[in-house]
Amino acid sequence: MGADAEDDDHVPVVSTELYDADFDAFVKARNARALGAAYEKYGFVILQNHGVPDELISRSLECSKRFFALSSEEKMRYHLPGLGGARGYTAFGVETAKGSAHHDLKEFWHLGRDLPVGHPLERYMPPNVRVREGDFTSATTEVYRALDALGGRVLEALAVHLGQTRDYFADKVNEGNSILRVIHYPALVKEGQDVNEALSKAGHVRAAAHEDINLITLLLGADEGGLELLRRDGKWMEVNPPPGCVTCNIGDMLQRLSNHRLPSTTHRVVNPKPERTAFPRYSMPFFLHPNPDFVIDTLSTCVSEEHPNRYPEPITSDEYLQQRLREIKLK
Repeated sequence: MGADAEDDDHVPVVSTELYDADFDAFVKARNARALGAAYEKYGFVILQNHGVPDELISRSLECSKRFFALSSEEKMRYHLPGLGGARGYTAFGVETAKGSAHHDLKEFWHLGRDLPVGHPLERYMPPNVRVREGDFTSATTEVYRALDALGGRVLEALAVHLGQTRDYFADKVNEGNSILRVIHYPALVKEGQDVNEALSKAGHVRAAAHEDINLITLLLGADEGGLELLRRDGKWMEVNPPPGCVTCNIGDMLQRLSNHRLPSTTHRVVNPKPERTAFPRYSMPFFLHPNPDFVIDTLSTCVSEEHPNRYPEPITSDEYLQQRLREIKLK
């Protein structure tokens, strides 16, 4: 994961090639420190040569487009009431960013970890919903597994950066309540509709400013732009990863665990420019969560006289998750 030189106008791009070939060489080359420094500055990094096949990404995107093209009635057959959107389909106009008065302009699908019947953690992770139409389920399941593996590799490097052993996170995320979210942001205009009228809808945006709940998020590149992050100087910056890359950002749980050494950066998806309002947007973020019973207790290596513990009261990851789901109106 050798990092490019820092640039205040661009999120750093790193490669996993040396990491995969020789982790010890990767650490000795100070790449773990460089990667951690990039996260400390931006909360975001773009990953190249990440190992998720382009063919799989393309196939899952096409399957997603076909699924979201189904009628509302057909999609609502896959909605599971009472689960806070944890599995299956969540309709347009439901999720609302914390502190926002307006719902986001999106609909989405959630796929989680498959557990055997009778597993002790199944009360936290309900069974996945299988889509009857097309290859949507098989394609997204493959993406889930690939991003779960990639996330584990990123966490190994971050563990070293935080003064922990390489395998610190291994037994803390191996049964994590991680989620693959497949998102459809519909086009903002229909044929014959005035563009300015569409853009003046009362304050709604594709995804209002927010931070992610989890440890890290891995985002497969969207086919349309709009992702922006809030820099430390208060300015918004576009995030435009090169084709085939994965964008990886820090979530609130890792921010809390690291005592804000690794910050969770505010980000949003803005509405498109007028010439792109007739185009929908699709994306696939993977929210990597720890095991539900993992206790988020500030790492001692991230506490000092200069940086006292911001979170003296530990909390389990599931308790934290449930609090946040209520705040964003999914529960």
